[in-house]
Amino acid sequence: MKNILYLFLFISQVFFAQGRFEAGNALYQKGQYKEAVQVYENIVKEDKLQSAELYFNLGNCYYKLNQVAPSIYNYEKALVLKPNDPETLNNLKFAKKLTIDEIKEVPKVGFAKLIQNFTSIFDYNMWAKIAVAIGFVFLLSFIGYYFSKATISKRIYFVGMFIFLIAFALSISAAVAEKRHFDNDRVAIVFSEMSQVRAKPQKSANGIILLHEGAKVYVLETTADWKKVELTDGTQGWIESSTIKEVK
Repeated sequence: MKNILYLFLFISQVFFAQGRFEAGNALYQKGQYKEAVQVYENIVKEDKLQSAELYFNLGNCYYKLNQVAPSIYNYEKALVLKPNDPETLNNLKFAKKLTIDEIKEVPKVGFAKLIQNFTSIFDYNMWAKIAVAIGFVFLLSFIGYYFSKATISKRIYFVGMFIFLIAFALSISAAVAEKRHFDNDRVAIVFSEMSQVRAKPQKSANGIILLHEGAKVYVLETTADWKKVELTDGTQGWIESSTIKEVK
């Protein structure tokens, strides 16, 4: 009985959140971006809704309001839930043009880059689903091979089993690689107007680079009120935790 009640409450909450989401969309269409932001943010806080479309719309609202950090932050949140979405990537590119800092992004090269380009086609959940589907087809091929009496059919099923086995192993490897990348890739956005990256986790330490609102960093370590971060150009240093906001 309790499970049915929880399910009913969950479904009710989803429908209620969807109604509020549509209301936020209506406000956005009317150009009432501040009001739309309030609706969307309330959905995130109160309904705990995780949706790429919700964060994408939030990013659009903040972009229209010329608020750099929140717009980039929400586009990045949307990409976590829906990787490589072309519309989100395009809008993120425009939002980054509003930032002050011009930090070069050092691209990865070599075999590791090729592997990452392949595995990033899908997120780890999708790779897991693909692996299950391939495993099912492999099982069907095995059944066909086991019960087939014709030599040609057995050869075809055997070759199919071999191909599907390799595909299954690749999809599992891709899922594991993407999950590891997801867990280790701690993206954060600078929300303070200005924030100094220092050589040590203390305000008296030498400054390495001054970052401005909307800059993207990768969190490597956390200690007390400081986080060790790496910039897109490979520069590393310590930044005050209160000045940045992690995407995940």
